Amino acid sequence: FQNSVLRKLAKMGFREGEGLGKYGQGRKDIVEASNQKGRRGFGLTLKGFDGELNIDWQDEPEPSAYEKVDWCPECTTEIPDAEELKEWMTVGKRKLMIEDETEFCNEELLRSVLQCKSVFDELDGEEMRRARTRSNPYEMIRGAFFLNRAAMKMANMDHVFDYMFTNPKDYQGVPLIKEYDAELLYFADVCAGPGGFSEYVLWRRKWHAKGFGMTLKGPNDFKLEDFYSASSELFEPYYGEGGIDGDGDITRSENITAFQNFVLDNTDHKGVHFLMADGGFSVEGQENLQEILSKQLMLCQFLTALSVVRTGGHFVCKTFDLFTPFSVGLVYLLYCCLREFWLVKELNPPDLSALLCRYVVCKVNIRLNQLHNQDFYNYIVQSNENHCKVQIKALAKIRAFVQGHPRQAEIRKECLQLWGIPDQARVAPSSSDPKSKFFELIQGTDIDTFSYKPTPLNSSTLEKIRQVLDYRCMVSGSEQKFLLGLGKSQIYTWGGRQSDRWTKLDLKTELPRDTLLSVEIVHELKGEGKAQRKISAIHILDVLVLNGNDVRTQHFNQRIRLAEKFVKAVSKPSRPDMNPIRVKEVYRLEEMDKIFCEMKVIKSSGGMPRLSYTGRDDRHFVPTGLYIVRTMNDPWTMAYSKNFKKKFFFNKMTNVATYNLLPECFPFPAKLTLLSSLPTVFAITAASSGMGEGVKVHDSQKRQDPEKLSKETVLSFIQAHHP
Repeated sequence: FQNSVLRKLAKMGFREGEGLGKYGQGRKDIVEASNQKGRRGFGLTLKGFDGELNIDWQDEPEPSAYEKVDWCPECTTEIPDAEELKEWMTVGKRKLMIEDETEFCNEELLRSVLQCKSVFDELDGEEMRRARTRSNPYEMIRGAFFLNRAAMKMANMDHVFDYMFTNPKDYQGVPLIKEYDAELLYFADVCAGPGGFSEYVLWRRKWHAKGFGMTLKGPNDFKLEDFYSASSELFEPYYGEGGIDGDGDITRSENITAFQNFVLDNTDHKGVHFLMADGGFSVEGQENLQEILSKQLMLCQFLTALSVVRTGGHFVCKTFDLFTPFSVGLVYLLYCCLREFWLVKELNPPDLSALLCRYVVCKVNIRLNQLHNQDFYNYIVQSNENHCKVQIKALAKIRAFVQGHPRQAEIRKECLQLWGIPDQARVAPSSSDPKSKFFELIQGTDIDTFSYKPTPLNSSTLEKIRQVLDYRCMVSGSEQKFLLGLGKSQIYTWGGRQSDRWTKLDLKTELPRDTLLSVEIVHELKGEGKAQRKISAIHILDVLVLNGNDVRTQHFNQRIRLAEKFVKAVSKPSRPDMNPIRVKEVYRLEEMDKIFCEMKVIKSSGGMPRLSYTGRDDRHFVPTGLYIVRTMNDPWTMAYSKNFKKKFFFNKMTNVATYNLLPECFPFPAKLTLLSSLPTVFAITAASSGMGEGVKVHDSQKRQDPEKLSKETVLSFIQAHHP
């Protein structure tokens, strides 16, 4: 081939040692291969890329979606006293080098990893991203349908640790929180904007979880409007001192204390089930010093976790290198408080700094032991050296790669299947008109059932509530409506009649999309006289669909428990400017005498005292009546066993008796009235302030029509028929 080329060149006038051209002015030397990379100008050289790295990265294991985690043995040493703990602390000069930190890592490995990282100190950012994209076998996973890769990090770790975050279990492997339990899964997300971790958790748990978040205000704040796959209404940012007006700086002790108090106040002082921390900042050009530069941030994240995670809870936090005594000592103190402890590598890092990081994953047990633990020392050294080896090969691979990884698409598919993530594109939720969404949620239920009106309770209908144990009652404060949530403040109300239109709710509140409730809009009052304040609140009578979860087939008592849980999930204690959502207090019919009403002077009532009902939240409102609702489906009724001193369920037609609440004991969807999702609802209208009909419910009221029931008549009837 070479001779053929030379003959052709000779015919063109080429002579060896001379250049082409009429005057021999052409190039005489061999043309070298181009050194240009990408679209950068000719002649540019990459500092640090001129020499050889001499790292064989091609013998690394075949990439896989499956991972194995090595955990550190549990700490079992004696707990030291406060004086001994003080002796552990030393204060020295500010350290700005890492090369001499060989106590917890082999010197040769440390030198190699620092050499590899130094290569990238002055590398063009775009070139770095291209090389990482080509070399990372997990690159195509990205964020799937979540807002960023952080969600996939959490999905990865959640799966690796047997879903201990989104489905925590006790020592025997029994789930701590079941879907229809009254308790929510509480979690905290700190240093975590824009919120990918939380979006994943809420996608996995839906409205059965409640999140609290603290992160820096500004460009890295939470972007709740970008939670396409989950309802951000279940997440409440809190920025430390100042609440929603705080700065979210976790390195300020005032913010940690304020966040701790806020979380404990809203979790019955138990704390969260787990906390996620993903703090970091740019160390471009100083990758070797990332551990030293980040030590305060790591300390504050650990402290926040220990202050808000409940005993038996979990904690995951991003760390970087762990070579210095400060970092290792800090991790050891955390290890002392834990039942189990792991250091895991991120599977699909988005950038160089993430490639160099690890996550501390812990099961919290809140205790403290001494620093001299050989098992922990061995674990840290082994983890550091293994991590160094991984970094060295990964960095060398990035340096060398020019082609995409051949298994990226295959590994992406494997990971998504393994983690239970649908292979779907990220798409913003589509908008929907309320009427169409309503028919979508009720799934063919006859719309006429929504216009059901209660049966007035009077002397002739009183006999229908003879089975006292079958009934519950609630105090009414307004007209019953249906509330439809389409996400955020897109909330609409409907009166229940076909002729009624869906209208936008004129209140400041938020509901997750695909939510359908039976409610009253009640004017609540607090205080008396001129200082009395009025606020409009949403009172839930019943729940039908919660964030896409149809609960109509559940028993009434269970639906009320779910309503209480739902209100906890969507409430925003940090937002007093928002209209509250509450669940009606439900009383057993035999406990109707516990309903407390008194005469109070109501603002704008001209000084005339009016009947007032005071609920458990210390707010009162003018009652308009009582709902008495039947919770059993005919021919089933509830009875009381005198021998066993407990209630049971009895079928009047078949004489079947059981202590278990069977599905046929309560209404099926086809029989629901949907006012309270019950077949029989009676109403008592309060007689006060000139109302001409109803029942006398307070001794100060004058006797009216004898056909109308008095409080004494109703209570006497209930007492006579109570088993």
